[in-house]
Amino acid sequence: MTTPHVALLGTGIMGSGMARNIVKAGIPLTVWNRTRDKAEGLGADVADTPGEAVVGAAVLVTILADADATEKAVREAAPAPGTVWLQQATVGVDGCARLAALADGLGLVYVDAPVLGTKGPAEAGQLTVLASGPDGAREIVAPVLEAIGAKTLWLGAAGQGSRLKLVANSWVLTIVEGVAESLRLAKALGLDPQQFLEVVKGGALDAPYVQLKGAAMLNGDLDAQFPLWGAAKDARLIQEAGREAGVDLAIIEAARRHFERAVADGHGDLDMAATYLSH
Repeated sequence: MTTPHVALLGTGIMGSGMARNIVKAGIPLTVWNRTRDKAEGLGADVADTPGEAVVGAAVLVTILADADATEKAVREAAPAPGTVWLQQATVGVDGCARLAALADGLGLVYVDAPVLGTKGPAEAGQLTVLASGPDGAREIVAPVLEAIGAKTLWLGAAGQGSRLKLVANSWVLTIVEGVAESLRLAKALGLDPQQFLEVVKGGALDAPYVQLKGAAMLNGDLDAQFPLWGAAKDARLIQEAGREAGVDLAIIEAARRHFERAVADGHGDLDMAATYLSH
């Protein structure tokens, strides 16, 4: 297994942790971010433009806000034909197809590989990678995926990763919104909301995420592990995918409305647990 030179576009909450772990693994890395300050201090070379970042890179990693930002950055980068593009953001079904078409037009090898996890797992190199793409690309991206993740699932043709990511995120967002509503209901009924977390703790109704996000809501520990604006964006992508597939996703629709309300209230850059503030 050879060590490729890697370019990474996007060093935000997720990308910065991923970049540090790629460097720690001894993989040559050049990074670019729209706000240069966020790209510095990661141990990687810092480029001023996407085009500079991809010079000499065999693998391009993108972990940007959405499909539009990703498309814009990759068009500007114009990687050399044959470059393996490891696309790791949540861009939805239609966004994934659009980026695959872009890769085809540029002569790139497209690997659709969104990740499960938030800031902490990204920093610890413990993400779960939902990879999909040509078998021939597996070897060259393997060192990168081993550096950033604890587990990689290869799911078939490009696009399957993005589909499973939406399914998984539908459950994550359902848990977050459900916990927020339960805590608010407890408070409205004159109870200590902490009692809800205690009554489900350790039982069949519990999950680590219930306790993690519930405690964050009650303690006001809302530094973004995954920002609320991102949760709202993902909820929209999940709804769109469900609508196109003929599935009625009423819970996600309600969650999206609550997330968007909290964003409108000025909480968008806080953790998605901040939906609790707008109930």
